[in-house]
Amino acid sequence: MRLDLPEGVTGKIAGINHMAWLLEIRDKDGNDLYPKLRERAEVMNTTEIHSNMVRFEYIRRFGYYCTESTWHNAEYNPFFIKSHHPELIEKYNIPLERYIRTSLEVLDRWQNQKEAILSGKGIEHPERSIEYPSRIMEAMVTNVPYSFGGNVINHGLIPNLVKDACVEVPCLADANGIQPTYVGELPTQLAAMNMTNVNVQLLTIEAAVTKKREHVYQAAMLDPHTAAELPIDDIVAMCDEMIEAHNAAGNRVLY
Repeated sequence: MRLDLPEGVTGKIAGINHMAWLLEIRDKDGNDLYPKLRERAEVMNTTEIHSNMVRFEYIRRFGYYCTESTWHNAEYNPFFIKSHHPELIEKYNIPLERYIRTSLEVLDRWQNQKEAILSGKGIEHPERSIEYPSRIMEAMVTNVPYSFGGNVINHGLIPNLVKDACVEVPCLADANGIQPTYVGELPTQLAAMNMTNVNVQLLTIEAAVTKKREHVYQAAMLDPHTAAELPIDDIVAMCDEMIEAHNAAGNRVLY
């Protein structure tokens, strides 16, 4: 969870990974900026094409901004990517090829790193990454606090999400380790959106632990986008094909 806010603007963010919500946003004087944000989302999504249309549609329909990008957001719900409504892709400016392109770029980068290491060139780190781990470790060693949005087991931090869900909440790291923040209940519609993905995550864990193929089926059946596109028999057949493909490739999944 990362959201770069202008200087003097503060926000409160919580939810789950890839579906965390900007619950509050205020200026330096404590004034609520959400009315202006909602007004802006309404105007932009009805008058122009831009790169955050799915996010802004969330604001229009659910009342809150979601931190994940438009191209990822569109994958986690049944609303925007529909085989029988291809016009939605253009309407909401969804870059369907983005994931494939990004994956290919990552594979190329890994291959270049591998070749550099094997040739003795090693890997250079000219500047610090924007990722959290080094800053968390630094805070734990130096006891200089570092705040970030972290993923932890719920245990009541967000009461209207299940206790064993992995939730994303404000956290503080220092010499005492990582302390997550109690958030309280999410607005009902936001908790409901989160649970559509939490259900899939919990069943995926069940499948991994028990090795029961039916949990694989159930996880796929409850995925919002999959369920919106395919009947149950097709979902089961798709899972079987994927499992066999992994097995054939030597990635034995044991289901």
